[in-house]
Amino acid sequence: MMPARMRRVRCTRLGRFIRSLYTGNEKEEIMRITSLVIVLVTAATLAALGQEGTIEEAKHGAKKAGETIKNGLETVGEKTKETAETVGEKTKETAETVGKKTKETVETARQKTKEGAKAAGRKSKRALRKAKAQASDERSTNREPNTPSPNDR
Repeated sequence: MMPARMRRVRCTRLGRFIRSLYTGNEKEEIMRITSLVIVLVTAATLAALGQEGTIEEAKHGAKKAGETIKNGLETVGEKTKETAETVGEKTKETAETVGKKTKETVETARQKTKEGAKAAGRKSKRALRKAKAQASDERSTNREPNTPSPNDR
């Protein structure tokens, strides 16, 4: 019987090995596990039968498994490229839309500023005319006649 410490070490090593099979990519994990199963079955067959022809079959099986993994990775690469292109197109469209909206906003603000300036100018001119009119009215009512009045003598 093994001490508990040794059993824990084996379990930890086995657990670490099993966790190394899982990468987060489902297709790749399936490929790895499939390859591992193929290798284990092949090794068991070799040990049981002890035939030399089986080695060649194992090599062929491993080669096929490798090709399958390679094809899977190429597919993943193509999908990633397509996704990147789509994201790039959407980003470009969004940037164009933001540019148009910004231009429209600036144009609207410019027009409002121009209209406000014109209105302020009109109001200023009216106020100036009104002030001039009041000033001339005040001058005409406050003036003393230049000719002496008959009562002043």
